[in-house]
Amino acid sequence: MSRIGNKAIPLPAKVTVSIEDDHMVVKGPKGELKQALPAGMTVKQEGDKIVVERLLGEDGKPSQNRTHKALHGLTRALLSNMITGVSTGFRRTLLIEGVGYNGEVQGKNLVMSVGFSHKVIIEPPAHVSFAAENKGTTIHIDGIDKQVVGQVAANIRELRPPEPYLGKGVRYAEETIRRKAGKAGKTK
Repeated sequence: MSRIGNKAIPLPAKVTVSIEDDHMVVKGPKGELKQALPAGMTVKQEGDKIVVERLLGEDGKPSQNRTHKALHGLTRALLSNMITGVSTGFRRTLLIEGVGYNGEVQGKNLVMSVGFSHKVIIEPPAHVSFAAENKGTTIHIDGIDKQVVGQVAANIRELRPPEPYLGKGVRYAEETIRRKAGKAGKTK
């Protein structure tokens, strides 16, 4: 029994879920998301809640196929993330540390100075936006698709990962860097 898959998903106002050609389509105030519906899963709306169920087996009970059981929780989690994305959205925050390291938003693009001989220009994918604050040392990545927002944040962090001696680089706001001691120096 999937504990995650059996939980009903509350449906906020102004959000609609529909199944079109084996795809889950979620529409809300922030946009529209589409995801393939895995085989063996059904999605039903019961009042103001969405329920994901496995197809019934020969014995009249939900399928006990290992793949269907694994997809049950995954489908529910994906649908829940889609509903959250189109209603409130997702945000990842990056912190930039280092002398001369910063980022600024020019138009839609993010322009970063992170110790290279040139500035790095990052173009956002669809439904993703950037915001900078604290003189460019804090970058916010906002969007409706959780996977895309996380991947964009990972790509930006990959430009200059934080190093353990001085802590310079780009890191997630909730990330802590284990600092190392430098050279001990000479002893007389």
